[in-house]
Amino acid sequence: MEASNGYESCAEEFITARDTFIGVGLVRDWVRRLPRRACVLDLGCGHGVPVTQTLVEEGARVYGVDASPSLVIAFHRRFPGCPVACEPAEESDFFGRTFDGVIASGLMFLLHPGAQALLIRRAATALVPGGSFLFTAPAQVATWADVLTGRTSTSLGAEAYRAALAGAGLALVAEHDDEGGNHYYEARASRRSSAA
Repeated sequence: MEASNGYESCAEEFITARDTFIGVGLVRDWVRRLPRRACVLDLGCGHGVPVTQTLVEEGARVYGVDASPSLVIAFHRRFPGCPVACEPAEESDFFGRTFDGVIASGLMFLLHPGAQALLIRRAATALVPGGSFLFTAPAQVATWADVLTGRTSTSLGAEAYRAALAGAGLALVAEHDDEGGNHYYEARASRRSSAA
C-alpha cells in the first residue's frame, strides 16, 4: 500500500480543493484549552491549511507528520519554523518527544482498521499527562470511496472509537460536529502518567 494512502498522486488537487474554514472554530477552541504555547503534533498535516495554520495563529508550537512528499514540501514552505516529517503517522517516532496535544483531522478513516487502533494507542503514548487527543471520524460504521483518491475509507463507528480510546488509557471528554458535518472525538490522557 502506498504510504500516503493515494494523496501523493493528487497532492496539488488536494491543496486546491481543501476548505480553509471548515473546522477552524472547533480547532481554535480545542487549542485554547491546552496550555499557553502548547506543543501540538498534527498527524496527517498535509500542507498545513487550515489546521496547522489555526494552531500557529493561536500560538502553538506545531510539529507535522504526513506521508506525502509533495504535501510535506508545501507544509515546509508555508511553515518553515514548524518541524515536519515525511512518513506514515502510524509508523512515525513522533520526533522522539511528547506533546500537550495531538490532532488528526481527516486521517483516521484513511487507514485500515488495525492501523486506526494502532494510531490511537500511539497517540496516547505521545501525550504528556493531561494531554489532549482530537481526531475526526464519522460516528457511524461506514465505508466509502475517498472523493480525491477513490480508495476505500473506513469508519469504525463511535462505539469502536470510544472503546479504542479507553483501551489506550484515554478518557473521552467530548464529541463535536463542525459546520461541514465532520465528527470529532476529544480525549484526554490521565494526569498521573501517559498511556503505556
